[in-house]
Amino acid sequence: MKSVLAVSAFLSLTWAQDLCDQFSYYSANGYYLNNNAWGQSAGTGSQCTHVDKLLDPGVAWHTEWSWSGSDNNVKSYPYSGRELSSKKLVSNIGSIPTKAEWRYLGDNVRADIAYDLFTAADPNHDTSSGDYELMVWLGRPGGVQPIGSSTGNVNVAGRTWDLWVGYNGPMKVFSFVAPSEIAVFESDLKPFFNHVTSAQGFPASQQNLITVQFGSEPFTGSNARFDVWYWYADVN
Repeated sequence: MKSVLAVSAFLSLTWAQDLCDQFSYYSANGYYLNNNAWGQSAGTGSQCTHVDKLLDPGVAWHTEWSWSGSDNNVKSYPYSGRELSSKKLVSNIGSIPTKAEWRYLGDNVRADIAYDLFTAADPNHDTSSGDYELMVWLGRPGGVQPIGSSTGNVNVAGRTWDLWVGYNGPMKVFSFVAPSEIAVFESDLKPFFNHVTSAQGFPASQQNLITVQFGSEPFTGSNARFDVWYWYADVN
């Protein structure tokens, strides 16, 4: 809890923004948040995302949701994102430092907790998708699975991950899945790109990083609350 207390001492810039419409959005101080209930038509339920505090640096927020039906379909991806002042080729990025502290509560929650990074050859590509998607799963209550299939364990950024590879339409997806929950994660995301470049043929010199986001993909559950006590990211 020391790190959470330290975060509370940072400059508080704003708080108490409620995002309850399907794509309710808020941005300030280099960060943005989206309720992003993009898959709500696949099930029945509701969701609201709440901006608790914008800090300097970082953000604190939480989402409350209940979803049922279509058990294996994602209903949403409420997230916080880092605004990128310019789009860089992945090969030109030195580091992507980040920290996340989170908790999940609820009944029969089936969801993932994940970073979501899109890349595209066109730096002006729509940020709702990309040519490639890189996800880092810090948890998956209910045992949900990523797109594609497992290629086995890999060691990246000092941890072991189960790397899944598949396609979401034409977009190739790399998902690094933690074998057990990581509730406090502080790392550099660039090594994940280094791995898929060397081992999976990811064209780092031709792909621009267009999003850096962190959130949760709910499948089903009720009375769920996803707390993000602190999230920070940057691109250097």
